[in-house]
Amino acid sequence: MTVTLEVSEGVGTITLARPPMNALDIATQDRIKELAEEATARDDVRAVVVRGSEKVFAAGADIKEMQAMDHAAMVTRARALQDSFSAVARIPKPVVAAITGYALGGGCELALCADYRIAAENAKLGQPEILLGLIPGAGGTQRLARLVGPSKAKDLIFTGRHVKADEALVMGLVDRVVPADEVFGAAHAWAAKLAQGPAIALRAAKESIDAGLETDLETGLAIERNWFAGLFATQDRETGMRSFVEEGPGKAKFA
Repeated sequence: MTVTLEVSEGVGTITLARPPMNALDIATQDRIKELAEEATARDDVRAVVVRGSEKVFAAGADIKEMQAMDHAAMVTRARALQDSFSAVARIPKPVVAAITGYALGGGCELALCADYRIAAENAKLGQPEILLGLIPGAGGTQRLARLVGPSKAKDLIFTGRHVKADEALVMGLVDRVVPADEVFGAAHAWAAKLAQGPAIALRAAKESIDAGLETDLETGLAIERNWFAGLFATQDRETGMRSFVEEGPGKAKFA
């Protein structure tokens, strides 16, 4: 399979495996959606890592496949393309992208769907679609601008240039940079720690932030308020507060 899902310590690892460059053809896109939905549904998956190979995260779309598509074919396919990536963004659990080597075009867009991005020191990211006479079509114009701001997003998308990990860190495109041989371990450790946390509260936090960013402040506050009050009906809230009172902060063990 070009994409697999393995579960360990509550962490579901979605791995892209389409040598040599993890080009994101239609079959791979559809498989990403399938496994993202599986990770969403599985109770034994409490956090998710999205990774490629040691040398490349994903170098973008399969250009030969796209070249053969005409306007009518892409009108039909464009929504499915976006939906495959959005399925990752909608996983209601913490998601971290482990970025090695190239994350370009669709690869960068896939990384943008994560909540947190850890990049190797040798990673290179970018949205080079403009060099093909196109624009990003899997969420890049929207998610990149929301993450780094419109000016930086326009610079990357207008020029199609690649940015190295250190520049990506400064602009906020990635959140942490580590040596290449530590990327997967660091990503799994981040996810494994959160996998031990209160699952419903983590979902509430993620959905409140993501939904709130898409609306006005008052509506965002209402979303937060409803989730906050609703968490008082959960066992995790009881566990967390009891542990705080009896043992002090940060010692609760959630089921």
